[in-house]
Amino acid sequence: MKKLFVSLIGLVLISFSTVNGKAPASDTLRITSTPDMFSLASVWADEYSALTPGLKVKVVKAADNNQTEELIGRGMLGFVTAKNYTGIRSSSGWHTVVGRDVIVPVININNPALDEIRKQGVSSEELLHLMNSKGLNWSSVIPSAKNIQMNYYRSKDETVSASLVSFFGTTDINKAGTELETSDAIIDAIRKDPAGIGFCKLTSAADMKNQMINEGIALLPIDRNNNGMLDENENIYSDFNQLVRGIWIGKYPKTLTTNIYAAGIDNPEGEASLAFMKWILSDGQKFLYDNGYNELLLSERQKSVDQLYEAKVYTTASSETRSPITVLLLLFAAALIFVLAVDRIVRLAKSSQAHSAEAKTASGKIFGESAVVVPSGLYFDKTHTWAFMEQDGMVKVGVDDFLQHITGAITRINMKKDGTRVQKGEQILSLVQNGKHLDLYAPVSGIIREHNSVLETKSGIINSSPYREGWVYRIEPSNWHRENQLLFHADKYRQYLTQEFTRFKDFMAAVITAGNKEYSHAILQDGGEMSDGILEQMGPEVWDDFQTKYIDPSRQVWFYELF
Repeated sequence: MKKLFVSLIGLVLISFSTVNGKAPASDTLRITSTPDMFSLASVWADEYSALTPGLKVKVVKAADNNQTEELIGRGMLGFVTAKNYTGIRSSSGWHTVVGRDVIVPVININNPALDEIRKQGVSSEELLHLMNSKGLNWSSVIPSAKNIQMNYYRSKDETVSASLVSFFGTTDINKAGTELETSDAIIDAIRKDPAGIGFCKLTSAADMKNQMINEGIALLPIDRNNNGMLDENENIYSDFNQLVRGIWIGKYPKTLTTNIYAAGIDNPEGEASLAFMKWILSDGQKFLYDNGYNELLLSERQKSVDQLYEAKVYTTASSETRSPITVLLLLFAAALIFVLAVDRIVRLAKSSQAHSAEAKTASGKIFGESAVVVPSGLYFDKTHTWAFMEQDGMVKVGVDDFLQHITGAITRINMKKDGTRVQKGEQILSLVQNGKHLDLYAPVSGIIREHNSVLETKSGIINSSPYREGWVYRIEPSNWHRENQLLFHADKYRQYLTQEFTRFKDFMAAVITAGNKEYSHAILQDGGEMSDGILEQMGPEVWDDFQTKYIDPSRQVWFYELF
């Protein structure tokens, strides 16, 4: 019976489409792209075509800005930047951001003045002076850096040049220095020259897949407020993940980032175009890094998708009056749906046992106290690391199960080198998830004798086996007998986690009430339970708050208790 109803509904919908004079969706979706966006647009088209049998996405490369205007004017969806499509600058038609291009300042890692430069940063005024002057050395910016040469390398890349004009607020740039063709050439030159600096694309300066700055270079920190020092909110240049998080939460100069857009003469209306755009703003984001661009925030993506479908609903509601035949067909479809709904309700009412089984399955996706494993025999820190003394006197250290349930899948773990001496409460590792990261602190003091090298390539083990295969360090302790008294045994830690669950729910409630309504889906409505891996769905701004408002205060408590 159910299959029959479904078939009838399908026939009705097909008839409805025919009555309204709308042909079935075309098997080819044609889009256009400016030359600089063609590579990325082609990747998106090929990947989406492979995922949707029966639909072919074809990219037409526009020869210039005029042809871009012409093709979009004909109704084609286009991928553009503001400089090559006037519709963005004039705010006419429809457009939405789909990614970003980021320009970064770089310096040779062996520059003798690097330590001082990292402490105080360099302002835009100082950089412009260095770029436009010949024969200068770093003493003009760093007084202690006497006789340390500075060699500036500049790029012919139009994207880089346009960003620098915006950043410095003048076209009067690049008077001095050595001009090179590409960002990659800039990196090669600076890597060979200890005195070299320059601006290039982030994709040339970093290994995107491994989320790290390329060997031989470092990021040149920018003193945005020109106060002669690198303030805490400016200190995002020490590694790749800090930079990416800083870009996402607005700590990096916006003028050094360029938005890339999807644009059209009007909002996309066809189902094929809507589905393609929704995919680009979700799963399609993962192809941005490999093609030289940065992903959007989760909140930005969701907002854009919502706007797409709001526009579709408005268009449908504003359509012309339907014919009597259309109305009859819709009433027939509604009747069939009603019968199916009644049938479903009756089945559920008669099958409470099946309902219980379904609830049990769903509970596997809920984050609650019963889901957290707390093994006996381990010591636990308030900042959610654990410690265990082995027979040889070494202390194994790792991340607790509670925290991995919150973060979700970990994509990378930044660890310290063997032989590093650490103090209790000192930052000891970073959990990274697609550019977002969380710093964790040492539960004990001592010397790191071994790090878990398996985590370098299989970071997910910290999720699947946080207490066994997912251990992080073996530490030779220096004050074990005193410091372990400040840690929890398993029974006490279970009691502590009850407070932590309450504190975490309060944190998430604050996230939602602070205007982040797009995250409300992470709190399940039934009983206010939380989704497992809840931070995986959140943007870097929430991770930043979780670090400073949830993890760090517990670390401070331990610091005061220790002394």
